[in-house]
Amino acid sequence: MNNEAAVPERFHGPKSPVILRTVTLDEAGQRIDNFLMRHFKTVPRSRVYRLLRKGEVRVNRKRVDAEYRIQQGDEVRLPPVRIDAVETDGRITPRQPSSSLLELIERAVIFQDKHLLAIDKPAGVAVHGGSGMSFGVIEALRASRPRETLELVHRLDRDTSGCLLVARDRSTLTALHALIRNGGMHKTYLALVAGSWQLGTKRVDAPLATDNRQHGERHVRVAAAGKDSVSIFKPVQFFGPLATLMEVDIPTGRTHQIRVHASFAGHPLLGDDKYGDRERNAELKRHGLKRTFLHAQSVAFEWPGSGVPFHASAPLPGELAAVLDAITPMKRRAPPRQAAPRRATAAPHRATKQPRR
Repeated sequence: MNNEAAVPERFHGPKSPVILRTVTLDEAGQRIDNFLMRHFKTVPRSRVYRLLRKGEVRVNRKRVDAEYRIQQGDEVRLPPVRIDAVETDGRITPRQPSSSLLELIERAVIFQDKHLLAIDKPAGVAVHGGSGMSFGVIEALRASRPRETLELVHRLDRDTSGCLLVARDRSTLTALHALIRNGGMHKTYLALVAGSWQLGTKRVDAPLATDNRQHGERHVRVAAAGKDSVSIFKPVQFFGPLATLMEVDIPTGRTHQIRVHASFAGHPLLGDDKYGDRERNAELKRHGLKRTFLHAQSVAFEWPGSGVPFHASAPLPGELAAVLDAITPMKRRAPPRQAAPRRATAAPHRATKQPRR
């Protein structure tokens, strides 16, 4: 007699029907890829982009690219797709994130009000499903809060930890996206770069092209025809010739921007196996670095309309702090002439990660 518990069988369920959707006023203004991911909640992100590339998604009977912003009254053809499902005890249900992922993400919430969630995203968790992961932060939040309308305000790489904003209503998402486009959202990162940074506070203004793929993976590069991209690097602590801890502000938010700009400046991020230095990475691995040293330290902006400041911050994760401790014998602080003055801004609504009990 087999006493083992039955394991749910994963399979691709039946196809969904073709649907023609008319865009409402509330839906207008968002990118078509985001619109599709809201509709196809159990479909991997990579599959959604494939639907767009193949022209299976049509807007007003025409092909569109992922950056197209839908307008009120647009007719969107939603093609049939197979639903990723499981069968348990004869019942077929769409696959759901694991309870451990739901708990991890709910514990990572550092701020919430009726408009916004701020998450201290753990490293190793994607912000959305796809690229080898079925579920990410947004799928976990939607599963644990099924009655809410939740959308990513911005994104972080899977390896990057720290502040991530999620809108809880459509109007908040639209307002914050407009703020980002107009340069009104300030995102600050901590990064450990290879070598001793001797460039002082450095503004890297180098356009980035994100359409290049190598071995099937996106590979961003500096290119004159790319999109405008600006990163401001400020040295915080020096660790001899080995490394420099940097504070990085990004007025723009392109894919892999900090990683590519750091490499372009001659000081790639440590732990970065795509744009980094293999020998330096191996050396830092011996000091305990197991991922790209990049952490989204804070996000700040003024709410459109009211001007009320918002600030969310997350402390450096323990595994990265331990790496700095391990290389501390080589540390010296940045000379005063190189350290840029820190901004002091009023922020009555501060969201700061609290120690877990």
